[in-house]
Amino acid sequence: MKFLVVGLGNPGPKYELNRHNIGFLTLDRLADQQNIVFRQDRLGEIAELKHKGRGIHLIKPNTFMNLSGKVVNYWLQQLKIPIQNCLIVTDDIALPFGKLRMRAKGSSAGHNGLKSIEEVLGMNQYARLRFGVGNDFAKGQQVDYVLGNFPQEELKELPHHMDRAGEMILSFCAIGIDRTMSQHND
Repeated sequence: MKFLVVGLGNPGPKYELNRHNIGFLTLDRLADQQNIVFRQDRLGEIAELKHKGRGIHLIKPNTFMNLSGKVVNYWLQQLKIPIQNCLIVTDDIALPFGKLRMRAKGSSAGHNGLKSIEEVLGMNQYARLRFGVGNDFAKGQQVDYVLGNFPQEELKELPHHMDRAGEMILSFCAIGIDRTMSQHND
Protein backbone atom coordinates (compact mmCIF):
# COMPACT_ATOMS: atom_id res chain seq x y z
CA MET A 1 0.00 0.00 0.00
CA LYS A 2 1.38 3.41 -1.03
CA PHE A 3 0.85 6.87 0.45
CA LEU A 4 1.67 10.39 -0.70
CA VAL A 5 2.42 13.01 1.96
CA VAL A 6 2.92 16.53 0.62
CA GLY A 7 4.32 19.24 2.86
CA LEU A 8 3.36 22.70 1.65
CA GLY A 9 5.86 25.52 1.57
CA ASN A 10 7.93 27.76 -0.67
CA PRO A 11 11.33 26.68 -2.00
CA GLY A 12 14.55 28.52 -1.23
CA PRO A 13 16.49 29.69 1.82
CA LYS A 14 14.58 33.00 1.94
CA TYR A 15 11.44 31.13 3.04
CA GLU A 16 13.00 28.33 5.10
CA LEU A 17 11.77 29.32 8.57
CA ASN A 18 8.54 31.05 7.47
CA ARG A 19 5.31 30.01 9.14
CA HIS A 20 4.00 29.14 5.66
CA ASN A 21 6.80 26.53 5.38
CA ILE A 22 5.75 24.35 8.30
CA GLY A 23 4.87 21.57 5.83
CA PHE A 24 8.46 21.50 4.55
CA LEU A 25 9.90 21.76 8.07
CA THR A 26 7.72 18.90 9.33
CA LEU A 27 8.71 16.58 6.48
CA ASP A 28 12.39 17.49 6.94
CA ARG A 29 12.13 16.54 10.61
CA LEU A 30 10.38 13.25 9.82
CA ALA A 31 12.99 12.44 7.16
CA ASP A 32 15.82 13.12 9.64
CA GLN A 33 14.20 10.82 12.22
CA GLN A 34 13.77 8.08 9.62
CA ASN A 35 17.34 8.51 8.32
CA ILE A 36 16.21 9.22 4.77
CA VAL A 37 17.19 12.08 2.49
CA PHE A 38 15.28 14.09 -0.06
CA ARG A 39 16.44 14.07 -3.65
CA GLN A 40 15.52 16.50 -6.41
CA ASP A 41 12.92 15.09 -8.77
CA ARG A 42 10.16 16.33 -11.05
CA LEU A 43 8.37 19.36 -9.52
CA GLY A 44 10.00 19.03 -6.12
CA GLU A 45 12.05 17.03 -3.66
CA ILE A 46 11.03 13.47 -2.83
CA ALA A 47 12.00 10.93 -0.18
CA GLU A 48 10.62 7.45 0.51
CA LEU A 49 10.25 5.48 3.69
CA LYS A 50 8.66 2.24 4.80
CA HIS A 51 6.42 2.10 7.87
CA LYS A 52 4.43 -0.93 8.97
CA GLY A 53 4.42 -2.37 5.46
CA ARG A 54 3.40 0.93 3.85
CA GLY A 55 5.42 2.76 1.23
CA ILE A 56 5.31 6.46 2.07
CA HIS A 57 6.41 9.09 -0.44
CA LEU A 58 7.22 12.50 1.04
CA ILE A 59 7.10 15.45 -1.35
CA LYS A 60 8.20 19.07 -0.94
CA PRO A 61 6.97 20.98 -4.03
CA ASN A 62 9.35 23.42 -5.71
CA THR A 63 6.56 25.32 -7.49
CA PHE A 64 5.79 27.86 -4.75
CA MET A 65 2.66 27.63 -2.66
CA ASN A 66 0.09 28.87 -5.17
CA LEU A 67 0.93 26.07 -7.66
CA SER A 68 0.94 23.17 -5.18
CA GLY A 69 -1.98 21.48 -6.94
CA LYS A 70 0.12 20.79 -10.03
CA VAL A 71 2.64 18.86 -7.90
CA VAL A 72 0.04 16.91 -5.93
CA ASN A 73 -1.79 15.88 -9.10
CA TYR A 74 1.43 14.90 -10.90
CA TRP A 75 2.68 12.63 -8.09
CA LEU A 76 -0.74 11.06 -7.44
CA GLN A 77 -0.83 10.10 -11.14
CA GLN A 78 2.84 9.15 -11.40
CA LEU A 79 2.80 6.89 -8.33
CA LYS A 80 -0.78 5.67 -8.95
CA ILE A 81 -1.85 6.58 -5.43
CA PRO A 82 -5.57 6.98 -4.69
CA ILE A 83 -6.66 10.31 -3.24
CA GLN A 84 -7.69 8.68 0.06
CA ASN A 85 -4.00 7.78 0.57
CA CYS A 86 -2.87 11.40 0.17
CA LEU A 87 -2.17 13.73 3.09
CA ILE A 88 -1.35 17.43 2.82
CA VAL A 89 0.62 19.05 5.67
CA THR A 90 -0.11 22.76 5.87
CA ASP A 91 0.04 25.82 8.10
CA ASP A 92 -3.21 27.14 9.54
CA ILE A 93 -3.74 30.61 11.02
CA ALA A 94 -7.13 29.57 12.44
CA LEU A 95 -5.38 27.32 14.98
CA PRO A 96 -3.18 28.50 17.86
CA PHE A 97 0.54 27.90 17.48
CA GLY A 98 1.39 24.22 17.83
CA LYS A 99 -2.17 22.90 17.72
CA LEU A 100 -2.52 20.00 15.26
CA ARG A 101 -5.72 18.93 13.61
CA MET A 102 -6.24 16.30 10.95
CA ARG A 103 -9.29 16.48 8.70
CA ALA A 104 -10.59 14.21 5.92
CA LYS A 105 -11.79 17.17 3.83
CA GLY A 106 -12.53 20.86 4.10
CA SER A 107 -12.37 24.23 2.45
CA SER A 108 -9.18 26.04 1.55
CA ALA A 109 -10.13 28.84 3.99
CA GLY A 110 -8.22 31.23 1.73
CA HIS A 111 -4.96 29.22 1.89
CA ASN A 112 -3.33 29.54 -1.55
CA GLY A 113 -1.73 26.08 -1.47
CA LEU A 114 -5.00 24.34 -0.58
CA LYS A 115 -6.87 26.51 -3.08
CA SER A 116 -4.49 25.36 -5.83
CA ILE A 117 -4.93 21.70 -4.87
CA GLU A 118 -8.73 22.08 -4.90
CA GLU A 119 -8.65 23.77 -8.31
CA VAL A 120 -6.41 21.15 -9.93
CA LEU A 121 -8.06 18.09 -8.35
CA GLY A 122 -11.54 19.55 -8.74
CA MET A 123 -12.49 18.70 -5.15
CA ASN A 124 -11.68 19.24 -1.48
CA GLN A 125 -12.08 15.60 -0.42
CA TYR A 126 -8.47 14.98 0.57
CA ALA A 127 -6.88 14.60 3.99
CA ARG A 128 -4.95 17.46 5.51
CA LEU A 129 -2.92 17.88 8.66
CA ARG A 130 -3.41 21.46 9.77
CA PHE A 131 -0.51 22.83 11.83
CA GLY A 132 -1.49 25.89 13.86
CA VAL A 133 0.74 28.93 13.43
CA GLY A 134 -1.53 31.38 15.25
CA ASN A 135 -2.95 34.65 13.99
CA ASP A 136 -1.11 37.39 15.84
CA PHE A 137 -1.30 39.96 13.05
CA ALA A 138 -3.13 43.20 12.38
CA LYS A 139 -5.88 43.48 9.80
CA GLY A 140 -4.38 43.33 6.31
CA GLN A 141 -1.08 41.87 7.53
CA GLN A 142 -1.82 38.17 6.96
CA VAL A 143 0.62 37.73 4.06
CA ASP A 144 3.47 39.34 6.00
CA TYR A 145 2.62 37.14 8.99
CA VAL A 146 2.63 33.78 7.20
CA LEU A 147 5.70 34.75 5.19
CA GLY A 148 7.41 35.88 8.39
CA ASN A 149 9.78 33.66 10.34
CA PHE A 150 8.80 31.94 13.54
CA PRO A 151 9.95 34.01 16.54
CA GLN A 152 12.67 32.55 18.82
CA GLU A 153 10.29 31.37 21.55
CA GLU A 154 8.21 29.41 19.00
CA LEU A 155 11.32 28.03 17.30
CA LYS A 156 12.29 26.44 20.63
CA GLU A 157 8.91 24.69 20.87
CA LEU A 158 8.68 23.75 17.19
CA PRO A 159 10.57 20.41 17.38
CA HIS A 160 8.07 19.03 19.91
CA HIS A 161 5.09 19.97 17.72
CA MET A 162 6.78 18.69 14.54
CA ASP A 163 7.45 15.36 16.29
CA ARG A 164 3.75 15.07 17.12
CA ALA A 165 2.91 15.93 13.51
CA GLY A 166 5.31 13.20 12.34
CA GLU A 167 3.55 10.70 14.60
CA MET A 168 0.22 11.74 13.08
CA ILE A 169 1.56 11.31 9.54
CA LEU A 170 2.80 7.78 10.29
CA SER A 171 -0.46 6.99 12.07
CA PHE A 172 -2.50 8.17 9.07
CA CYS A 173 -0.56 5.77 6.84
CA ALA A 174 -0.72 2.85 9.30
CA ILE A 175 -4.24 2.97 10.79
CA GLY A 176 -6.18 5.43 8.64
CA ILE A 177 -7.62 8.87 9.08
CA ASP A 178 -10.56 8.10 11.38
CA ARG A 179 -8.51 6.35 14.05
CA THR A 180 -5.72 8.90 13.72
CA MET A 181 -8.16 11.78 14.22
CA SER A 182 -9.72 10.17 17.29
CA GLN A 183 -6.34 9.36 18.85
CA HIS A 184 -4.39 12.52 17.99
CA ASN A 185 -6.61 15.55 17.30
CA ASP A 186 -6.46 18.09 20.15
